[in-house]
Amino acid sequence: ILSIIRRLPKESPGIVVTQHMPAGFTKMFADRLNHLCGISVSEAKNGDRVQPGTALIAPGDKQMTVQKDGKGYYVRCVEGEKVSGHCPSVDVLFRSVADKVGKSSIGVILTGMGKDGAAGLLKMHEAGAFTIGQDKDSSVVYGMPKEAFELKAVTKQASLDDIPRVIVEYLNK
Repeated sequence: ILSIIRRLPKESPGIVVTQHMPAGFTKMFADRLNHLCGISVSEAKNGDRVQPGTALIAPGDKQMTVQKDGKGYYVRCVEGEKVSGHCPSVDVLFRSVADKVGKSSIGVILTGMGKDGAAGLLKMHEAGAFTIGQDKDSSVVYGMPKEAFELKAVTKQASLDDIPRVIVEYLNK
């Protein structure tokens, strides 16, 4: 996540991230990213706005979704059951992005065990989003991106080092 976010321009569209981490660790993770990146990074709180130049990290014990109102997009962070074995779950976030943002979004699934995020990325892909899966060679564990690729949820596979370039090129089309 650091290697991607730190290489994105400060004026990038708002970013939402789900990382499989327990409560407490996501705040420390967000604070670390905030110190190392040009984009403002924080642990998400219920109602935080999704704004250009910012990244919101899902709290370690809550499910995070993207919602839309007359002012734009915001996150909802609520206690919830595990989905795909996780709280927070990537599937929960991706499904909400597919439903609320649709073709105006980019989904990225990175290395990880299991299949959390694959079904959600497929929903994003079906909604017209541009979707990226980390490739096998640069993945520590090619579980989640492999599941997404096999579901045909991935528009483009790329190495971890190449993902920021792919995102920027897509944004500049």
